[in-house]
Amino acid sequence: MINKLRFEPKELEILRFLSRRLELPLKNENLYLYLEKGYAGEQHFDRELQGLPDSCIILNDLLLENGSTHFQIDTLLIAGGTIFIFEVKNYEGDYYIENERWYSLLSRTEIKNPLLQLQRSETLLRGLLKEFGYYLPIKSHLIFINPGFQLYQAPINIPAVFPSQLKRFLEKLKNIPNAVKSRNLKLAEQLNAAA
Repeated sequence: MINKLRFEPKELEILRFLSRRLELPLKNENLYLYLEKGYAGEQHFDRELQGLPDSCIILNDLLLENGSTHFQIDTLLIAGGTIFIFEVKNYEGDYYIENERWYSLLSRTEIKNPLLQLQRSETLLRGLLKEFGYYLPIKSHLIFINPGFQLYQAPINIPAVFPSQLKRFLEKLKNIPNAVKSRNLKLAEQLNAAA
């Protein structure tokens, strides 16, 4: 059950509108393409989640605050007695990890480590849940949605789901035992109110 829909980011709407009417400066053009690709990846993942049982609660695109710190979660799933955080990446091409740093293989340039964002979101969500009086386990995953993505030298224990693993991962989610739905709905309402 989708409890919070995903809407197109305002910044993407504005840049799309402007790009149709004028030539964007390179920095804005790159941002526009980045946002467009990211949003497409999130929509793809949304479609993949449609096959989950109705007992699963899906909250998309949450902007939350813990203390005075804001954080964003692409997709949050409440299934059984567990909360799943999904950070969706629509990366394309070859990447590698070296000394816990992420690089593009083509350009050999360092990119932001997506695990750091995932860990930050998990820590801040845990604090927020504590404020709400919930002590549920949180499982966080990077979702690499693009079939043209390859990551080399990844540790075996990286919390990531690669394109070739997505179908199996979704089957595991479908088999999570149901929990008390009213409790999960109450939590979903509190998270929606906080967003």
